[in-house]
Amino acid sequence: MAVEVEVANELHRLRARMPQLTGALAAGADGLVLAQDMPDVQPEGLAALTAAALGVGRRMVDLADRGDFRELLVRGADGYLATYAAGPTAVLTLLADDRVNVGRLHLEGRRCGARIAELVAARSADQWPLGGEGGRLPPPQARGRIQGALPVRIPPQSRHRP
Repeated sequence: MAVEVEVANELHRLRARMPQLTGALAAGADGLVLAQDMPDVQPEGLAALTAAALGVGRRMVDLADRGDFRELLVRGADGYLATYAAGPTAVLTLLADDRVNVGRLHLEGRRCGARIAELVAARSADQWPLGGEGGRLPPPQARGRIQGALPVRIPPQSRHRP
């Protein structure tokens, strides 16, 4: 079974467990949709914005020396948008009503993100060429940076001391 179908099934099961969810989207760190269950939202636009938020979130936790990016929660007047890392190359975004239990949203989102990470990693492992020793080669990285991370220019600090 294709990984996209398995990820879509995982999203459907998540929405069945949590009726307060109004949408679920799994995307690559590059902003391309893997699978979606979002009846009222344009998934391609949200996937692109999610990838941008993922890059910014990763950069923020890196600059603040807080470890690897895990999740991002945005609260609007009518509900929540939660983004969870799903391994190094995918991201899960959930839309929820304003009456959702945020603790349960995090619990289910983290579990689903971990499952999606497993599915994507299994597909990636199958697609990598075999190495000389029979081992697998790691996925390519763009110039040593994490896939999906945005380049950030940090301005030089002033040398003037008052």
